[in-house]
Amino acid sequence: MKRSLRTLAAALVALSTLVASGARADTREVVIAYQDMVVPWRYAQATGEVEKATGYKVTYRKLASGADVVRALASGSVQLGEAGSSPIAAGLSQGVDISLFWILDNINDAEALVARDGSGVTSVAGLKGRKIGVPYVSTSHFHTLVALQSAGVNPSDVKIVNLRPADVAAAWDRGDIDATYIWDPVLAKVKKNGRVLITSGEIAKATGKATFDGFAVDRKFARENPEFVARFVKIMAAADASYRDHKAAWNAGSPQAAAVAQESGANAEDVPASLALYAFPTLSEQASPAWLGGGAQSGAAKSLAATAAFLKTQGTIQNVLPDYATGVDPQFVQRALR
Repeated sequence: MKRSLRTLAAALVALSTLVASGARADTREVVIAYQDMVVPWRYAQATGEVEKATGYKVTYRKLASGADVVRALASGSVQLGEAGSSPIAAGLSQGVDISLFWILDNINDAEALVARDGSGVTSVAGLKGRKIGVPYVSTSHFHTLVALQSAGVNPSDVKIVNLRPADVAAAWDRGDIDATYIWDPVLAKVKKNGRVLITSGEIAKATGKATFDGFAVDRKFARENPEFVARFVKIMAAADASYRDHKAAWNAGSPQAAAVAQESGANAEDVPASLALYAFPTLSEQASPAWLGGGAQSGAAKSLAATAAFLKTQGTIQNVLPDYATGVDPQFVQRALR
């Protein structure tokens, strides 16, 4: 009898262990950090496509800057997150265990340096002695420094104020800053009573220092959840393709524009013009050496290396890695192409 009870108890323990492990498998969860960029995949985000395609419980956490996203990845409070090439380069340089696995957008003309009407500033050179509001360690911060140096202005001769996008908008309205280097939806707002001095697309063409927004993932999470990341890539690729192939359908009155506005905080009527400022690489382009493929010679790795080297000269970071390809992972775009 005792043996029977022991056998039954052992069976119950085994069963409870099996049920518990099954429950853990069934309650797969992920936290994804995002920002206020106006990009096509916001539509998939708003319509729950990630949850439908993966079966994971997804929590979206909106953060104010790429630097905040990288810090959240470093702390383990999020597993995937959107950030610009500058904060990703800074994070990798500081030893954050992340990989860039998707190019969200080529920033192109979607970030711009704008001088406020009434400031008297009509050129980048005219910013000497003035106050510029930018989010620190962002792509726009990086291009602010590049633009100033290219115009012969020592960045130390300009007061650069660390402001998150929402704070930029408030400071602009109060007249506290003379200029800002920012992205939509704040860019659309400041353009209404400001003058565009230069865009990121123009800086990239003139200097070769391009910027992009990307998705980074905690490496441990990617190793343990490769199928999730692969399916996530397919969802973002489909959203981008829908926009590229049917731009007319993404008009101000469309459900797509409404969803993008809802998630980003933009006005729906501004969404089509904002989307048009970016370039969204195809899956094939992402997998090619132009972006994620090609190891140390990949476009992403070279851009991250150039960004890190520049940030070090400005004292923003202390170390530069010998090879930024270690922080670029093309396997998921390659899988999505099969």
